[in-house]
Amino acid sequence: MSFLVPLPVIVPLLGAGITLVLARHPRAQRTTSVAALTVTFGVALALLITAHIEGPQVVRVGGWPVPLGIVLVADQLATLMLVVSTAVTLCVLLYSIGEGRADGRESTPVAIYHPTYLILTAGVTNAFLSGDLFNLYVGFEILLGASYVLLTLGGTEVRIRAGTTYVVVSILSSVIFLTAIGLVYAATGTVNLAQLADRLDGLPDDLRLVLQLMLLLAFGIKAAVFPLSAWLPDSYPTAPAPVTAVFAGLLTKVGVYAIIRTETLLFPGGRTRDLLLVVALLTMVVGILGAVAQSDIKRLLSFTLVSHIGYMLFGIALGTAAGLAAAIFYVVHHITVQTTLFLATGLVERRGGSTNLERLGGLARAAPLLAALFFLPALNLAGIPPFSGFLGKLGLLQAGVADGGPLVWVVVAGAVLTSLLTLYAVTRVWNLAFWRKTAPQTTAGGPATAPAPAAAPQPATVPSATRAVSGVRVPSTDSASTPLAADGPGSVEPMPPLLVGATTALVLLGLALTVLAGPLYQIGTEAAANLVSRTPYVDAVFPPGGAR
Repeated sequence: MSFLVPLPVIVPLLGAGITLVLARHPRAQRTTSVAALTVTFGVALALLITAHIEGPQVVRVGGWPVPLGIVLVADQLATLMLVVSTAVTLCVLLYSIGEGRADGRESTPVAIYHPTYLILTAGVTNAFLSGDLFNLYVGFEILLGASYVLLTLGGTEVRIRAGTTYVVVSILSSVIFLTAIGLVYAATGTVNLAQLADRLDGLPDDLRLVLQLMLLLAFGIKAAVFPLSAWLPDSYPTAPAPVTAVFAGLLTKVGVYAIIRTETLLFPGGRTRDLLLVVALLTMVVGILGAVAQSDIKRLLSFTLVSHIGYMLFGIALGTAAGLAAAIFYVVHHITVQTTLFLATGLVERRGGSTNLERLGGLARAAPLLAALFFLPALNLAGIPPFSGFLGKLGLLQAGVADGGPLVWVVVAGAVLTSLLTLYAVTRVWNLAFWRKTAPQTTAGGPATAPAPAAAPQPATVPSATRAVSGVRVPSTDSASTPLAADGPGSVEPMPPLLVGATTALVLLGLALTVLAGPLYQIGTEAAANLVSRTPYVDAVFPPGGAR
């Protein structure tokens, strides 16, 4: 089944080329994009089953011998990331198509959206499958190049400003990564990960530490760990809902994946353990403190995104099979739940006219389905039993307690505090946006006043200064939207079925992670054991007895 390994990269790239040719045929563009991601998901699922049964699958691109050519490796960790990432990108694509239909502009999209979205997917899959550092760098650059376009979609002033910050930070991390690759090659004569697993062990300890810290710095920026995360809350909320959702769900997790891969395969032994534990603690606590201070749902979720990266970093820092298994499970959970919450927030914005908590109210009565679509993943994010968020956090805490040590206990306490504050943050959103009977009345530029006496519901409309960019609603200005009434079911138009369907699919996927937590955790445990031993990965690329 090794012939399937390149397809998660090739199919989206082929789809991007076809959709670019079909720029004047939006319906064909949409059909091609959905078909490409559906095929990619099927291939990823087949690779996960194959890797679980037969072990890592390896392809030497072009038939070049290792390490002269590019090598793609589909082990359990990579294929698990492929499955969840393609499932999420497919649902988000359907959501964006639904927005185009709902806004009545699906016949006049910006033709670049679908090709760019598929290129982003190809960059993500290439990063997961890459068997050498330079191809990993190429995967990052592919997805970052596409993300620059998607983040500034619509060309508004606020988005261009936020996109500029994002571009500068991303270029900085890429320069650091490329410099680290050059130093690694100068020290070892290779960038192949399996070969580096042998050769790095022979370097002086100080040099290995410098190389490790440089790679951690580059990946830490991409993963948005504290104090390298200040760019994220200002960049992500400005993008359209589908773009923000896929960014929040996937892009930082590619950085986390790179940290897992390099820390286990290239630099085992835990020399940076204490540093990673401290960074994990600060990322959790500082991120969630930022979240509880927000009055906008998008910014609040952006800070929780930063905060929960700390949980994953905690499992990586422990370096044990139990810690890594819990971290892998938590990555899968967080990709799904965080994406779902941003899509649900997009529905809140469409239904309520704003994501500002001071402008929202009464949504639970006006849109009970929307309330459920937000409530379930919010509880999951907060780690309420028996959801997958609780199971992942419990696994991390158990791994920490089993490890022991004063610093680990401090991080365990920080993880519990972060979980409680996450519950407080999402409960606050629920109380203000959904449970409060009506939205506060506001005056232009003034504070909220007491709610006016109830009046007969008036039909509300989506702000007129709105256009659709290939299914992504893009305001022509970035001024605050006029809040829509939320006094009853008849006050606003029904939510578009495709948007609700795509969000519901991700909510169900999040629930499936709970129902299937046993098998999924078992896959994560086996993947973690292979990461710790390193032998399955190295032997798949360099069969025993071959030259290394």
